[in-house]
Amino acid sequence: MKSTTRGTLAAVIAGAAAAVGAAATPAAAAGAVPVPVPLEGVSQSLGMEVPKAGLEVPLLTPGTPDGPRYVTGRLLPDRTLPRLPVKGALPGAGLRAPLPQLLGDHFDHVGVDAPASDLRTLGPGLNVDGPLTAPNPHNFGLPGLKLPQAGVLAPALRTVAGANLSSGPGL
Repeated sequence: MKSTTRGTLAAVIAGAAAAVGAAATPAAAAGAVPVPVPLEGVSQSLGMEVPKAGLEVPLLTPGTPDGPRYVTGRLLPDRTLPRLPVKGALPGAGLRAPLPQLLGDHFDHVGVDAPASDLRTLGPGLNVDGPLTAPNPHNFGLPGLKLPQAGVLAPALRTVAGANLSSGPGL
């Protein structure tokens, strides 16, 4: 087999493996990576049932900011320091814990599921205008004086978080 054929075959196999790996991890595509908390060893060493926990760590993805834009009558552009959008997820958790039969025979476990939820943010920005106006053709092209202006563009946060609390036998 020629070396070019072997190289092509290796590239095809590597691409197929990457595609299968990407399809096998849907949580990474959703913006969070599952992290299991290994507590089975504690359960075996103590000889009793211990809580089970799993977490989801978010992956943050910065976006492209809206650049400054020219506004008539201003010396400096609008949104001098633009807000940076960031996409990600709120951390998620899945917890299961045994109860010592406080609520009766059918309620010996309690569970909380808080899945990772989408998160969209906009960082703070700055809007500044100088103490001069734009050049005035009626004043021989010289700018006029005005009060300087400064404003902070407030950060924004948008998400919908949810959680489920359940109780029952042997969750």
